[in-house]
Amino acid sequence: MKAITLTAEHTLTLRDLPDPNPAPDQLLLAIRAAGVDRADLDAPAEADLVPGREVAGVVVARGPEVTGFVVGDEVYAWTDGAYAERVTVPEGAAAHKPAGLTFVEAAAVPRAAVTALQALRAAGTGEGDVVLIHDAAGGSGHFAVQIALALGAERVLGTAAEVDHDFLRELGAEPVLAPELVDVALDLDGGETTAAVLREVRDPARAVSTVNPAIAAAGGRYVPPAPSAEDLRWLADLADRGRLRVALHRELPLAEAADAHRLLGAGHVRGKLVLTP
Repeated sequence: MKAITLTAEHTLTLRDLPDPNPAPDQLLLAIRAAGVDRADLDAPAEADLVPGREVAGVVVARGPEVTGFVVGDEVYAWTDGAYAERVTVPEGAAAHKPAGLTFVEAAAVPRAAVTALQALRAAGTGEGDVVLIHDAAGGSGHFAVQIALALGAERVLGTAAEVDHDFLRELGAEPVLAPELVDVALDLDGGETTAAVLREVRDPARAVSTVNPAIAAAGGRYVPPAPSAEDLRWLADLADRGRLRVALHRELPLAEAADAHRLLGAGHVRGKLVLTP
């Protein structure tokens, strides 16, 4: 199979690798699309490491312990090694692809949207809340806007470049430059945003960072995201009810993964980048 590998010099190279074999509890997917996530930019430089954590594809084989999927099922998942033509996926990290999303759209969802969902749930987001999302036009951010509204938030405020303000309004968010005091605030990026969310929330316990554990020392919550089939099923239902829109900034061939990383690293990507084999 063709796959992108990360060299010790942290360069991405297209190579031929053997097809992976599924473990007893794993699926083998023929990949139709792979999402590019900000976490991919920080992948360790290990020999033959295949980056990528978001994938959508078709089951071509399964281990003997798999019970929820059969060959031919359309699946989306959070797994390692997604920048390839084939990948193995633990059953507990996969769900049936939302019927209302294409493979390319579905591949943009798994890690980015699960991150947003787990953070919002950890903050207890619910009816009547005013929620603030920094970088609300980004990969996780644009999903967080929609998920917060689905969880019952009364208002969602979002920070973004001015060129993305109309996009935020389309999602149902209110673009802000100087945020007011809110009930829930999310830090999806780290850096100065961690300190900002602690200032902007009424109760520090409802300021959540998915990237910076230091927030806990100031009374906030650190919620490192984790793969979850249950969360993927919840998101699939949301998408199939027309309440989860996927914003695709650009679709690139797998061979151009390095270009995708440069685009994402430079900032100003609205929504998600996706690679197709």
